[in-house]
Amino acid sequence: MIFLDGPMGTELDARGVDTSLPLWSARGIREAPEVVAAIHRDFAAAGATVHTANTFRTKRRTLGDAWERDAREAVRIALSARPPGHRVAGSLSPLEDCYRPDLSPADPRPEHREVARALADAGCDLLLCETFPHVGEALVAVEECVATGRETWLALTAGPDADLLTPAAMAEGARRAVEAGAAAVLVNCTPATDSLRFLRALGDADLGVPLGVYANAGHVDERIGWTASPEPGAEAYAELAERWVEAGATLLGACCGTGPAHVRALVERFAAREG
Repeated sequence: MIFLDGPMGTELDARGVDTSLPLWSARGIREAPEVVAAIHRDFAAAGATVHTANTFRTKRRTLGDAWERDAREAVRIALSARPPGHRVAGSLSPLEDCYRPDLSPADPRPEHREVARALADAGCDLLLCETFPHVGEALVAVEECVATGRETWLALTAGPDADLLTPAAMAEGARRAVEAGAAAVLVNCTPATDSLRFLRALGDADLGVPLGVYANAGHVDERIGWTASPEPGAEAYAELAERWVEAGATLLGACCGTGPAHVRALVERFAAREG
């Protein structure tokens, strides 16, 4: 079992850092680098061993000509904060909006290529194409990451209402990504209560690579996350993860609305079982 960290944006917001759009979590790179580092350390203390650099928004169309400087700084912060033996993943995300596949550019390759190359050159151990609801753009990002020689993972999302991809469409996209060289496929930023059917579709596709889930907390009324008292929700998240593990997940983490407590609940439940 490999444990990923949790959301940077949610934690920055919870710690009082401005996360307003369009920069969102990228604001922390310049305005609160010490907070970004502390978040990485807190997820490590919770038991995560794969730490995603704060590069979700570091791209030319968001940051202009400063994008690469900020991307490299985000990787540097993650590398300096990780414990020995832990890995840093460079995050590549949709060029426009992760919940608006209709906005995906007609030719995303040049931009994904430059981000992939910069993150690999900055020292990332692996590249994580994450929160993609548009299979075509996701495949381009995977291809450009694989071309760098770095291990590449793909995380697809069905969105906050689990309606941007069907399980079948996600499984087909995952199959094509594996053919393109993806070494793992995950379901991410889909509500925790609705992630199992997508994971099962990946399992039924018999992809031959590790599968995983890092879900969002869903609606606040579900009481899984988005709260200053995370422990009950963290346990509920870990309960849902029991089903993910039964369905074949070996990569577990957490996404929007969660925090270190959710990662700790996963580690305590499943690492102890392995031991």
